[in-house]
Amino acid sequence: MYKKVLFNFLALFLCCLAYAQTYEIQYTSSYNGKVLTEQSPTLVWADGKENFILNNTIREQKSSYPFEITKVEKPSNTIVSYAFLKPGEIISSSDAESIGKQTFELTHETKKILGYHCKKAVTKINSNTIEVWYTNDLKMDGGPSVIGQNLGFVLEIERNKNSLITATSIKKVKKTDIENILKGSIQSTDLPGYKDLLWKSRFTTLKVFENETINFSEESKSTESIKKFANGTIILRKIKFPAISEGENIFAEVKQQSNGDAYDRTGTVFFIPQDKISSFFDGLEKGAKTLPVYDNGNGKQYYGVTATENYSPAIEMMRFFTAFGIQKFNHIQLKGKDWQTVSPYRQDITELKPALSEKELWVGAFIGNYDKGGHKVSLDITIHKSDQTVYKNNTVIPLFNTLNIMEMAGQDYSTMFNKDKGLFVEFILKKDLKNAQLRYITTGHGGWENGDEFVPKANSILLDGKMTFSFVPWRSDCGSYRLYNPASGNFPDGLSSSDLSRSNWCPGTVTNPNFIPLGDLKAGQHTIQVKIPQGAPEGTSFSSWNVSGVLLGSQ
Repeated sequence: MYKKVLFNFLALFLCCLAYAQTYEIQYTSSYNGKVLTEQSPTLVWADGKENFILNNTIREQKSSYPFEITKVEKPSNTIVSYAFLKPGEIISSSDAESIGKQTFELTHETKKILGYHCKKAVTKINSNTIEVWYTNDLKMDGGPSVIGQNLGFVLEIERNKNSLITATSIKKVKKTDIENILKGSIQSTDLPGYKDLLWKSRFTTLKVFENETINFSEESKSTESIKKFANGTIILRKIKFPAISEGENIFAEVKQQSNGDAYDRTGTVFFIPQDKISSFFDGLEKGAKTLPVYDNGNGKQYYGVTATENYSPAIEMMRFFTAFGIQKFNHIQLKGKDWQTVSPYRQDITELKPALSEKELWVGAFIGNYDKGGHKVSLDITIHKSDQTVYKNNTVIPLFNTLNIMEMAGQDYSTMFNKDKGLFVEFILKKDLKNAQLRYITTGHGGWENGDEFVPKANSILLDGKMTFSFVPWRSDCGSYRLYNPASGNFPDGLSSSDLSRSNWCPGTVTNPNFIPLGDLKAGQHTIQVKIPQGAPEGTSFSSWNVSGVLLGSQ
């Protein structure tokens, strides 16, 4: 009896001793045999009861936000994730199932790592082949990731024979620094909420509009934060943009649903430059006819569409087209059609950075409609840290925007292309402009079957009187978006209206800008001319072209 008690006591003592022993393991990452020196070495603290996975930069409390620490509790193999979103803001979430669901093919291959006898196991994750080398010599489970935590102690992981993380040192320590890092208030959340908050903390979000109505109604009134014009078809909000560095990307994201309007409509997101005496905002407040007029000789006058010495037109961030009745008309049932509930439009607008960084600007959205219910719209602008430098311009010069944003306040359609002059803009460069580009957005509209919406037409760009670029803007993929268009008309030939090819747009899509190279431009006076063979009116129907142009380059 005495021997049995002594044996049990010794077993408990040895077990507690094993739990009390803490190891510190350092791992180095490499790719295709080259050590990733810019990547902080992974660090694992393990004592048999729990493993902490972090890196040396976090240990030294020099890591930039956000960053994560992972804890694996033993023997339950519960993963506790901690995300440090910003100073003083930590969230956590736990997962008791993932490790238990891991499956491995155990092989007979062995090798020594840092003197420890290791075995190899193989698994597949998202079509990636993962080879795990683990040892049982340490008498505890752990590793540099959650993979293989139920095998032994993982000393090496190789993915697809090219990405490797391997242990470079193992030592016993009396204590860790975890209590100096993982301290303060921690907010618990579920796993989807944790991932969402962590993802959103990686970039800056400027919320412009949230489920805002764009409609046509005398009841549409401005609020303290949001201004409405043209009977509610235009909404604006003043936004303060932070300093945006060269290596950051900017995206505009719109989410739109029908709130009563069943038709496909032209939409635009724009901002109003404040670089000259007069701006587009003056026209919104005082009327379109207070803006500079463009006259192409056809007897009509087009207000606020071209830049002058004292006026800059609105700069178009994104052009989008609403689908036929998405969400509001999803009750229309067709066999095999499960309608989408929201139209998402997301576009990279990084090239406009010089006109946004550290500016306070009116940002607006317009959807042309005459419906009291209209549309529901949300708009976010997000700023992302990145190593990409696709857009290196430091200059943004607005030249023209013929989209009649004030249509419901009397601004005429852009029918100026029915004369050979087309659209003609003069501008003066104060400095030489290197690697100049014209950011050009174009869409054709109207005229029913024989109008320019459904007939391919060449767009020609002339710089200083010389032909520079000509192309036919056309979209033939509109049928891909049928599930966004529940209220689309259906024809006897088996097609739907939303299927039809159009002049550079489809119901439920964004129209991408064209970047037209103009070379290096000298300081002084220049001209840009846009020519389009606009179709003639047919009865009460007519054709028009919405074109916007911004000059990009480096001064």
